[in-house]
Amino acid sequence: MKKKILLFVIIVLVAIQFIRPAKNNTTTPQLNYIGNHYTVPQNVKTIIDKACMNCHSNNTIYPWYNNFQPVAWWLATHINDGKKKWNFDEFGTYKPKKQDHKMEEVIEMVKEKEMPLKSYIWLHGNADLSQEERISITNWAAAVRVEITSKTGFVAEKKIDKK
Repeated sequence: MKKKILLFVIIVLVAIQFIRPAKNNTTTPQLNYIGNHYTVPQNVKTIIDKACMNCHSNNTIYPWYNNFQPVAWWLATHINDGKKKWNFDEFGTYKPKKQDHKMEEVIEMVKEKEMPLKSYIWLHGNADLSQEERISITNWAAAVRVEITSKTGFVAEKKIDKK
């Protein structure tokens, strides 16, 4: 009985290797990339490239283990979820209110060490941000919020802290 179960598991594992999710790769220029609309200093771009772009852009650099199922499905789901929440390559399509809100979320999530995700850092050790890099990202996001206001006239509502 154990041999039959083991054989079945092996057959399933082999069979699912042929069912592959679409890859998150594009060859066309990303006209709506945030850097085409707002200032992204080189040091910030370097940080974003190593810690954010694989899940929050239209181009992912896949690791070797993406060639195995069910890992590729898990990565595809992770990437699709990341792109839905925030996409650097689609930032120019967001309305000013959404742009401002997304930058506010960047500040909050980077300060609180919610991004990059622990599971991502575990697999990509170079994505673990230093305190200096976190400060660079949050300062940049705050500057982009100011730039959004100056370019679009949008002014974010002030939050009243009820403590």
